[in-house]
Amino acid sequence: MTQDSKKAAGGMGALISTMEHVAREMGLWRGARLMLKANQPEGFDCPGCAWPEPAERSSFEFCENGAKAVAAEGTRGRVGPAFFARWSIPELLEQSDHWLEAQGRLTHPMIRREGANAYTPISWQEAFEVLGAGLKGLGSPDEAVFYTSGRTSNEAAFLYQLFVRLFGTNNLPDCSNMCHESSGRGLSEVIGVGKGTVSLEDFARAEAIFILGQNPGTNHPRMLTHLQEAARRGCRIVSINPLRERALESFIHPQEVLPTLTGRGTPIAGEFVQVRINGDVALLKGIMKAVLAADAGSEGAVLDRAFIEAHTEGFEDFKAALEAADWGEIVAQSGVERAQIEAVARIYVESSATIACWAMGLTQHKNGVANIQEVVNLLLLKGNVGKPGAGVCPVRGHSNVQGDRSMGILSNPKAGLLDRLSATFGFEPPRAPGLDSVEAIRAMRDGRAKIFVSLGGNFHSATPDTARVAEALERCALTVQISTKLNRSHLVTGRQALILPCLGRTERDTQASGPQFVTVENSMSIVHRSEGHADPASDQLMSEPAIVAGIARATLPEGVGPDWRALVEDYDRIRDLIAQVIPGCADYKRRVREPAGFVMPNGARERTWATEGGKAAFTVHPIPAHDLGEGQYMMMTLRSHDQYNTTIYGLDDRYRGVKGERMVVFMNPEDVAEAGLEAGQRVDLVSHFGGAARVGRGFLVRPFDIPRRCVGTYFPEANVLVPLDSVADKSNTPASKSVIVTIQPA
Repeated sequence: MTQDSKKAAGGMGALISTMEHVAREMGLWRGARLMLKANQPEGFDCPGCAWPEPAERSSFEFCENGAKAVAAEGTRGRVGPAFFARWSIPELLEQSDHWLEAQGRLTHPMIRREGANAYTPISWQEAFEVLGAGLKGLGSPDEAVFYTSGRTSNEAAFLYQLFVRLFGTNNLPDCSNMCHESSGRGLSEVIGVGKGTVSLEDFARAEAIFILGQNPGTNHPRMLTHLQEAARRGCRIVSINPLRERALESFIHPQEVLPTLTGRGTPIAGEFVQVRINGDVALLKGIMKAVLAADAGSEGAVLDRAFIEAHTEGFEDFKAALEAADWGEIVAQSGVERAQIEAVARIYVESSATIACWAMGLTQHKNGVANIQEVVNLLLLKGNVGKPGAGVCPVRGHSNVQGDRSMGILSNPKAGLLDRLSATFGFEPPRAPGLDSVEAIRAMRDGRAKIFVSLGGNFHSATPDTARVAEALERCALTVQISTKLNRSHLVTGRQALILPCLGRTERDTQASGPQFVTVENSMSIVHRSEGHADPASDQLMSEPAIVAGIARATLPEGVGPDWRALVEDYDRIRDLIAQVIPGCADYKRRVREPAGFVMPNGARERTWATEGGKAAFTVHPIPAHDLGEGQYMMMTLRSHDQYNTTIYGLDDRYRGVKGERMVVFMNPEDVAEAGLEAGQRVDLVSHFGGAARVGRGFLVRPFDIPRRCVGTYFPEANVLVPLDSVADKSNTPASKSVIVTIQPA
């Protein structure tokens, strides 16, 4: 690691990086005016992560990565007919993801006609006709796949799922399938709701905060403000992650002048637990085993026995299994010494209110659901769900992925949603489960799905097993991308392909009744408005709701469903329908106009448990065994600091001291020496699963502070190594953080 990578996160470095991106993409004056509208009550919701805004907001309610997301959307670059006349698809495929993103905003609907090697312009009317004819020509509605990105607004998502179900399928995979599906499944089973239970006010009251498998400094930077406030008032923060991420070591709020000038940050985490990749079940069992021992030593004064008795089930079986767990196995599989495990347990024991936060580091494993449920086990021991300053906090990395789910974007919907759709719109929705993201890839690959429609996102690059995803997309008759910027999914296509360019979150949306706003839901279940203020990048752009309505009109028989044209004329008409169908959304159009929006219902927050047994459930899970063979390592994918999901803003990773490079493999220095490798050497990585090998070529060896036999690589470049069939039990989430690899010289 370089000396620079030891400095505090945020501060002057964040300011300089932000200004550079804004100036390059939009110009400082125009960029500053737009940024002042970010995350404001009358402005737009940041198109980045889903961390909520505080009730009292500053004029600069955005972070470095949020500014990059806004700058990327507000860029002066344009990708229109002239661009596609200059570049063929084979030529574009030779360019990097970073280069593709940097070209600018898509401006016109385009088509790749069958047999052509380039896109050409197409009118909106013809584009809708091409897609409508394709959908109507299928043998079954289940031969179409309708994917959704978390950027999509509530209004667009509601219309999308309504159209798809009127069409006749539940094939509604979304980006959550690749990330927090394990959280939703795991939490729903044991506390009855698949969302977090905390608010920002709880962060102001917590006595301890556990951050597991999450790097807030890169993926949710505005969270650091609340962690800094918590640390300053004495809250004890524990980081559980294979890497010591810089932002959890020390953070400078860029709006604090003196710390920014001096470079002196606030220490955030007081305890760093560098667990082995996917050693979390073992570690959590060790912590809980120590908590039970402390309870026994205090004659029952540690556990919240009144809560356990009144609100939980399964405690005795859980306790017996935990007491039988072997400390030797716990230490071996977690990679953490017993003394440190017991020290972390003391922090938990001494806290009367604890929050547990997590992200992909817990969810993207075969035992991802078990990881989440072990976190819940820990919290239940002291009644840390449904009380002030405590609870579960899965942190969503996409701005409205939670809202999309609330609006009905899911492939296996509950009967209640389908019943309400039936009663409201007078049709019988499909009841059979549809395809999730992994299942959709298999269906396209096998020829069972023939049309793929993507409402935002970069499906090709976000999904695992890149070569097989490309094969699946290329087998389709038609692929459709509803997008703001060019990415690889526009280039790896079916025999025909459409690009339908849409308005971005930051842009004005004017329909027949006048200016419109949309709504979103953040990680803490708060639904609020978002209204763009920038000039649209092109007069040819349509809003996402208008595009969905156009597809519906071109596909469904006359008179089926609502008056799509009228809905798009005034989005309040969509919100009236949301109020009728979606629980907790009564009086929707009025409540979203409140400055802070409104909070969706959450039974677990009120200690009402919508579980099978009517109580919160303790669960028992085996400790996963990671017995690596000779020369094998456990690989996880991760993101650089100059990145948002699959979007690459730049080739540096400032907080890890990496410059101008993304094909990197982070290795423990002792592993580097033992393998006979050298820092800076190029190597090939080979993943091993189910008897098949996948090869990623040309990675640069980077010695780093990471546990032995563990390695880290950047997403999405390393997705080529993630097997399609290596998925989490129950949630089917790709196990992108548990990939067994060997390393050989390039």
